[in-house]
Amino acid sequence: MMPPGLIIGAPASGSGKTTLMLGLCRAFRDRGLTVQPFKSGPDYIDPAFHAAAAGRPSFNLDSWAMPADLIAGLAAKGADADLILAEGSMGFFDGVAVPGAMGIGAGADIAAMTGWPLVLILDVSGQAQTAAAVALGFARFRPDITLAGVVLNRVASPRHETLVRAGMAAAGIPVLGALPRRAAIEVPERHLGLVQAEEHGALEALIADAAALVAAHVDLDALRAAAAGSLTAGTAPFPAPPGQRIALARDAAFSFVYPHMLDAWHGAGAEVLPFSPLADEAPDESADIAWLPGGYPELHAGRLAAANRFKAGLRHFAETRPVHGECGGYMAMGAALIDADGGRHEMAGLLGLVTSYERRRMHLGYRRAVLRRAMPGHGPGAALRGHEFHYSTVIEQADEPLAEVRDANGTLVAETGSRRGRATGTFFHLIAGA
Repeated sequence: MMPPGLIIGAPASGSGKTTLMLGLCRAFRDRGLTVQPFKSGPDYIDPAFHAAAAGRPSFNLDSWAMPADLIAGLAAKGADADLILAEGSMGFFDGVAVPGAMGIGAGADIAAMTGWPLVLILDVSGQAQTAAAVALGFARFRPDITLAGVVLNRVASPRHETLVRAGMAAAGIPVLGALPRRAAIEVPERHLGLVQAEEHGALEALIADAAALVAAHVDLDALRAAAAGSLTAGTAPFPAPPGQRIALARDAAFSFVYPHMLDAWHGAGAEVLPFSPLADEAPDESADIAWLPGGYPELHAGRLAAANRFKAGLRHFAETRPVHGECGGYMAMGAALIDADGGRHEMAGLLGLVTSYERRRMHLGYRRAVLRRAMPGHGPGAALRGHEFHYSTVIEQADEPLAEVRDANGTLVAETGSRRGRATGTFFHLIAGA
């Protein structure tokens, strides 16, 4: 039997979801509860923060990319917990126009599939009773969603809180808490979203402060009592590992790996052998595949260009075994990376790809790819679902295309990935098979 759960949503990004999520995970953990965190949507940064706060891995649940059995199988990771807490993404009902595997990628889809009631966090700065109209809209917009109540955020004063609560009472909306404005616990941002957990020097202090704030201003007993759920734990056909011994690039430049992928690899008996390109380390010679995930290679382009042992070792590895890169890893496998100032940095040269940050252009969205050529773990013709998010521009792509790639609307995109010999790469991060 699955434990009860709640999902935290908001009208828009920047409303305080992550702060509330981290505070709740740690506050309940401090009470002796086992909390299983999840993240709705294709985010590889928030789960690391969740794991630090809850003390156990957080997994992505994605209604556009994942079939129902995979979502049920991942949700089963919380079967031994006392409480499930999931964090939505963007606005709670936001997603793409054309549904994918199970929905449009909205947090509301996950709430409907699991039966986890919504805890709505509202940034009430600049408004009072009007906030109740927003909450009432959330309660009525989708009949398959249950609104547990609201947590008010960035409350300016006791008088402000009284006015907002009066509006909520008139609308019949429970208020589960009211957080005063506290800039000190805002999670810092970077050009691709939140700063990664391992880069935040004061992460433990931030989580402790968030937990203290939430414990002082949120009715934890009422919030836990509102938790519910209707999902039956499942066993999912998780993605097969691309090899038995996987050399995985893992450092500040390469850390964007979906937790469910690593979990699936370990669960299938694969051995993951981390190595650090930034430390000029080559992939382990005993590995049968090398995998370079995404990250921030553009922030470390000079160090990567100077990492001659890494580059030579990767080229040597690719002579006899497959090497695959996703987004930042794909760029590092290319011929060169041009930074924001126009400086050219020579990369590993396994592929002819040249990318540039001199003219930033955002590439963002779900991707459905049908492979033209094999890549590790998948043969020609395989249909894959993933997500792309980067600001780089392709200057050269001299190798054969790896896949036919379309966005969520079915429109062809130019970023096809590429293949040369045993080296393959994509700009999208793989989430699941289609």
